[in-house]
Amino acid sequence: MLRFTIRRIFQIIPTVIVVALLIFVIFSVVPGSFAASLFSDGKTNADPKLIAQLNEQFGLNKPLHERFFTYMWDLARFDLGTSFRTRLPVIDMINDRIWASLKLAIAAMVFAIVIGVPLGFMAAMRPGSVLDTVTMIGAVSGLSLPQFWLGLLMMMLFALQLNWLPSFGYGDGAFRNLVLPAMALGVTPLALLARTTRAGVLDVMNADFIRTAHAKGMSEPQVVRWHVARNALVLIVTTVGLQFGSLIGQAVVIEKLFAWPGIGSLLVDSVAIRDIPVVQGTILVIVLWFLVINTAVDLIYAAIDPRIKQG
Repeated sequence: MLRFTIRRIFQIIPTVIVVALLIFVIFSVVPGSFAASLFSDGKTNADPKLIAQLNEQFGLNKPLHERFFTYMWDLARFDLGTSFRTRLPVIDMINDRIWASLKLAIAAMVFAIVIGVPLGFMAAMRPGSVLDTVTMIGAVSGLSLPQFWLGLLMMMLFALQLNWLPSFGYGDGAFRNLVLPAMALGVTPLALLARTTRAGVLDVMNADFIRTAHAKGMSEPQVVRWHVARNALVLIVTTVGLQFGSLIGQAVVIEKLFAWPGIGSLLVDSVAIRDIPVVQGTILVIVLWFLVINTAVDLIYAAIDPRIKQG
């Protein structure tokens, strides 16, 4: 297990290097610059002399390969650079925002697990029933609805019409401010978990070893507890991990919609003004988060099914 863990951790490093290279190349060739957006009023072009001065100040006039090696050297020292706009270290700006994003992602995932897994399990235990039909219709609807549209509906219903919850804002992380964005963000993983759990449980229920367990005289609760739940857990854990890893990236729209001060809203604001160091750092942190969660899922997966360690 230790060798498997070390191997999976070291696989993160080349992935991060490739992602960092792609991020750097993409944002080096994309049209526009921070200097142009800073000095332009939207009607007239910016003064070329001012743009040249600012590009020289930020080192943007250096050759591409020189800037890349500087960027990679800084990354090796865990330095994400300095913001063009605020002149603050990017890592400090992300650190100020990451906890709000983590809080939102955890709340959304808890909401999805608490509702989605039991619903999928009960639907699988009663295939073809009204509960099964309603659950699957709800799951397909949850996967189909755009998150921003669902968020707007929730704001109209719970904030404007019923006046139960605030429509936007962080409010020092108060629970009432967290409910609506967490629900809006958690609907998609909830629907996916319900479908995945149902499929996983049905697949296990139809396996030969389940019929053997019944033939040996085990009761239905015992079969469900000792055989169905554990074998279906592999697929459920994988889905939870993949969804949890991607939630911070998915939260970009929700954070802007609900004025939630996470790294998703920081990313959108930075893209708008071409603050490239912040954009690069934020995307890299989101990708790293996804890789870390996936590695943790692989380790849990291997603990549940020891055959994985041999692959």
